[in-house]
Amino acid sequence: MNRRQFVAGAAAAAITVRNSLSEAAKPLEHESQFKLSIEPVSLEIAPGVVISTVGYNGMIPGPLLRMREAQPVTVEVTNKTNAAELVHWHGLAIDPINDGAMEEGSPMIPAHGHLRYSFTPKPSGSRWYHTHATAGADLTKSTYGGQFGFLYVEPKVDPHHYDSEYFLQIHHWGPSLVPMMLMPQSDSDDDSAPKPKGMEVTGCDVAYKHGTINGRKLGHGEPLRVAQNQRVMLRILNASATQNVILALPGHKFRVVAMDGNPVPNPADVESLQVAVAERMDVIVEMNSPGVWALASVDDEERKNGLGIVVEYAGQSGPPVWKTPAANNWDYSIFANAATAPDAEKRFSILIKMTPPPAGSKLAQWSMNGESWPNIEPLSVEKGKRYRLSFVNSSTCAHPMHLHRHSFEVTRIGRKHMTGLMKDVINVPAGSIAEVDFTADNPGDTLMHCHQQLHMDCGFMQLIKYV
Repeated sequence: MNRRQFVAGAAAAAITVRNSLSEAAKPLEHESQFKLSIEPVSLEIAPGVVISTVGYNGMIPGPLLRMREAQPVTVEVTNKTNAAELVHWHGLAIDPINDGAMEEGSPMIPAHGHLRYSFTPKPSGSRWYHTHATAGADLTKSTYGGQFGFLYVEPKVDPHHYDSEYFLQIHHWGPSLVPMMLMPQSDSDDDSAPKPKGMEVTGCDVAYKHGTINGRKLGHGEPLRVAQNQRVMLRILNASATQNVILALPGHKFRVVAMDGNPVPNPADVESLQVAVAERMDVIVEMNSPGVWALASVDDEERKNGLGIVVEYAGQSGPPVWKTPAANNWDYSIFANAATAPDAEKRFSILIKMTPPPAGSKLAQWSMNGESWPNIEPLSVEKGKRYRLSFVNSSTCAHPMHLHRHSFEVTRIGRKHMTGLMKDVINVPAGSIAEVDFTADNPGDTLMHCHQQLHMDCGFMQLIKYV
């Protein structure tokens, strides 16, 4: 399986170059009041390779926000750009006004204006914050740029034991529209899903010139410095606009202990890690193979373009070593309970489909049950009831589906049924079916969408309304 499957500004004097891992990692720690500034940033991802974009507090990624579970916070956001903006607090169970999605009624932050967000952070674990603006065909805007950062909600009791902790944020740069690459139909073993029909539909995908972890290309930033026999917690976020990623660290295994910030019921060791757009993976690595290694994308082109970071043991030196791992039979069921979930009170079946670009556009359109945003009827739910979302993917690419303001339980991928795995993003395989259950326990308009920016902007969104 490859990565596709798994598939104006201020004056120049106000623009600063930020290039270090340590600056982005400095937390605004355990405060109840935070300040963010949306502003132009010039990011040097490698010597002489500078990206002009927009970020938070003059750095990319934005500052690590560490909050305490159930302790109310305020975040003052100043918008120093010429465009209206907003900040989405991804993975938090908060109200729609503070959630940061205009489709739910969240207010925009005016150009050169400010806005205060007030909420109580929950649940605990690895969350993140990012822009939720529209980009359309302008690949300089929204999540194509540098507006993203980790938000970590400290649990009351941390069940994991580790010696050091790193927050790693994946991003891609230099986007351009390219002809869509359709996936082979043999990728899915799910006979119950309608299969794509080859090359009937054409459209555009997004390709990138560069990949980074924490704003630097492989070999051009501070390494992760470790010692033999350490247990290291890596909290990994895919903050790419459109690109799913597979990572490996040669000579080591990842013990997956949490997904999207939620502890998994069945922690397990894997040699490579699949991280869809907007997903978070918390993994513990036993440092038992001294040397200098590349923690990087398994895709040769993507790794060549910089997507990776050096892991350096104490007392070791030299160029980072890369070895391609064996094929990994990754799927969510590895980390879940092998059981069939009881029936939900109501099921929504959602057929995902792509249609050709309309006249005058290069961008294919996306629909759910034949309707596209904004001309799509909302789903209606009642407080306290449990619902099943059945995503039927008839397209040739995978879709990271995100549900705002709620977590859900993964109950099926293809033919595999499971329970206990709680997430807020699920990567729905091409030509297959994925099902999740959620309890309607957070009233207010709730947005559901594919987290690929290109798909979102081309109609792949729907509201869920409480009645």
